[in-house]
Amino acid sequence: MNDEARGTDGAARSSDGAARSTDTGPRDTGAEAGGGRSAQLKHTGLRAGWTTGACATAATTAAYTALLTGDFPDPVSILLPKGQTPAFALAVEELTAGRDAATAGVVKDAGDDPDVTHGALVRATVRRLPPGSGVVFRAGPGVGTVTLPGLPLEVGEPAVNPVPRRLMREHVERVAAEHGGAGDVEITISVDHGEEIARSTWNGRLGILGGLSILGTTGVVVPYSCSAWIDSIRRGVDVARAAGLTHVAGCTGSTSEKTVVAEYGLPDIALLDMGDFAGAVLKYVRRHPVDRLTVCGGFAKLSKLAAGHLDLHSARSQVDKPFLAGLAREGGADELLASRIADANTGLEALRLCEAAGVPLGDLVAARARDEALAVLRGAPVAVDVICVDRAGAVVGRG
Repeated sequence: MNDEARGTDGAARSSDGAARSTDTGPRDTGAEAGGGRSAQLKHTGLRAGWTTGACATAATTAAYTALLTGDFPDPVSILLPKGQTPAFALAVEELTAGRDAATAGVVKDAGDDPDVTHGALVRATVRRLPPGSGVVFRAGPGVGTVTLPGLPLEVGEPAVNPVPRRLMREHVERVAAEHGGAGDVEITISVDHGEEIARSTWNGRLGILGGLSILGTTGVVVPYSCSAWIDSIRRGVDVARAAGLTHVAGCTGSTSEKTVVAEYGLPDIALLDMGDFAGAVLKYVRRHPVDRLTVCGGFAKLSKLAAGHLDLHSARSQVDKPFLAGLAREGGADELLASRIADANTGLEALRLCEAAGVPLGDLVAARARDEALAVLRGAPVAVDVICVDRAGAVVGRG
């Protein structure tokens, strides 16, 4: 349940139940010109991988196909949100004698990212349900259950994030249409040794108990390397300036990138995949100014910038709920609401509490984040605006 997942076009290759991509990569003009987000990501020189959500979708597609036809497609291809069509080799194929349930498994390949779930076996078991039941998700061994509010899932739900759920539903519909199924199924996602792996994540603190979360907004894992990523940010600024652009945007991920494009119509070459490195963008733009810099990101991440953190990675900075409570007081929150914010499970929960009470916490965070950005710029001739978005990309704050 990260603040916002990063995604890119790329291929991960493995001979042991992992994926092979049939996509040829980005074809946007920004990439051709040597700049923009796609080219910036390529510049890291690291191999991309696939999210647990993509692996779960592939396993679900294979299992449901076997349930309807008796045969597992191997490799199994899926369609990701940005148009990539990776093909995943199967590590597990199990079909019950009565063909009332099928299980398929895929080994996750995270590419060159130091992801704790790299090499994990993600399984999907698909069972038939009565007509009209739709698609029902269950948490199997190694997948967590949500026990606290503030996440994009209701308490009691399996920790399978909204985008992976949508992908699995879409692929169930496609398989049903192709093979004459009804599409009414129960999907149980499990991860071998997931509960043990989850001890290396923040899931426990977020109230996700019993295992891992199934994540991913694009299906693609972008490799994480501080030096390579910061270098790619600098290259992105250089290319934008050389092209004569006067307005660039630092975005924390694919969702905020879409918001900036919708707001300002910026070309790809103006988009900097900032990720967690807000400080890298600000310090480089200070030395190499542009007329205008938009910083756009998830509310929780930008609340860290508002609190003075320039590295927004969860391993190095956390959402400061007492800080948010203080901002809310400035916006008119009473002590009861401020106390509830300070005790909130996540930044999203704090935001929703304030929205219900009519306190503009999103705007307050955006304004404070802008102030912090201007402080880092130290008087450089750069106009700054900040946009906070929620997980769906809706604007929840401006500054």
